[in-house]
Amino acid sequence: MLESQPVFLLSDATGETAEKMVMAALTQFRGKEIQLKRFSNIRNKNQVYEALDEVLKKRGLAVYTIVNRELAQLVHDECDALGLPHLDLLTPLLMRLSQFIGLSPRETPGLLHGVDDAYFRRIEAVEFTVKHDDGQETRNLPKADIVLVGVSRTSKTPLSIYLSHRGWKVANIPLVKGIAPPEELFKVDPARVAGLLIDPQRLMELRAARLRNLGQDPRTAYADFEEIEDELRTAKGLFRRHRWAVINVTGKAVEETANEVLVKLHLK
Repeated sequence: MLESQPVFLLSDATGETAEKMVMAALTQFRGKEIQLKRFSNIRNKNQVYEALDEVLKKRGLAVYTIVNRELAQLVHDECDALGLPHLDLLTPLLMRLSQFIGLSPRETPGLLHGVDDAYFRRIEAVEFTVKHDDGQETRNLPKADIVLVGVSRTSKTPLSIYLSHRGWKVANIPLVKGIAPPEELFKVDPARVAGLLIDPQRLMELRAARLRNLGQDPRTAYADFEEIEDELRTAKGLFRRHRWAVINVTGKAVEETANEVLVKLHLK
């Protein structure tokens, strides 16, 4: 493998457009390692200078998607002055479309992805939720908007991810027989905790199918009906003692369950 070369992506939005285009082009170049680095949300001259300083240090290629003409021109002029190779992916297309349509471009960054405060909140929520799936990072439970609690196979993870894409920071805690829930769970405001229940027969079917998919014998305590009933009975008692909202997920789509969570936690 030859020595890797850096390509820097400069954007006044997320930089996803530039990255996807460059990645598509790089599929045509095998046997060459390329390092990509994004500079997102470039909105002023100082940010341009800072980004190009790093491009200069690495002697990389600057690829940019900047809708503001003044900033795009600045990147062009600075790269020329510094002797840096560069490529403007957006301005030629905007100009040609402007001539064809007969309108001037709006020069508003982020229109493609709807980049605004809500967008970044969603990104932050998804990142938080992934890091706090299945009982991870319990010390951060008080920072969650929603905490889901339930036994195995009650749709905690898919429900958490769905809610995170709507901007909610979600953590989920599995209830495992014989293992006490983390102490941090009981420090969370009960109004932000939802307990998930499911029909025991349906849960037995889901667990047995899970074991078969893993190549394991489904005739274990994990998929035993009486054991499942005991787990759910214990879960109900826990939910009742702490006055958590209770949602039965049996036969419901993730969207339907998510809506019920938001309603019962008075978030909608």
